[in-house]
Amino acid sequence: MRIPRSIAALLVPIAVVAAGCSEDTDTAEDPAATESTTTVAPTDETTTDATEETGTIVELAASNPDFSTLVDLVGKAGLAEALSADGPFTVFAPTNEAFAKVDAATLDSLAADPTGALADVLKLHVVSGKIMAADAVAAAGTSIETLGGAKLKVEVSGGDVTVGGAKVVTTDLVGSNGVIHVIDSVITSANG
Repeated sequence: MRIPRSIAALLVPIAVVAAGCSEDTDTAEDPAATESTTTVAPTDETTTDATEETGTIVELAASNPDFSTLVDLVGKAGLAEALSADGPFTVFAPTNEAFAKVDAATLDSLAADPTGALADVLKLHVVSGKIMAADAVAAAGTSIETLGGAKLKVEVSGGDVTVGGAKVVTTDLVGSNGVIHVIDSVITSANG
């Protein structure tokens, strides 16, 4: 099976980081330790598939009509200013189509509490540091910590990368203060 070039580029750095951070389960003194949390070091490196930096990640998202729902909700939650700061940040960005899959009552409930429940859900999509696609692939089998403190599992199966159960469909949209990876669904709870 062939792995698409963008996914392969994502996997190499992740594999390197994961190898340096993972435990050797054959020699581990604590056999009960079966899962690890990986802190992926921010990197200034980009892959050849990455776009040139064009404004902050908020400006980058705002310039893409596929993210209009996300941008609107980030504004309502009061997170636009924080995500426009120096960072770096990694955003796993659901598209408008991804938000359309969420039950309308759930979205209405979140919107009713913009700086509480809505902000909490949106923070599940943001990680401190610049995690390029390859870094994410290398972190497969571990969990990453979001800005809200929740842990999301990173998994690779059949060439597909998922974070918190959401499939990554486009990688390495680079902004001046971080990177965006497009996902196909909204992450509504931690699974780390």
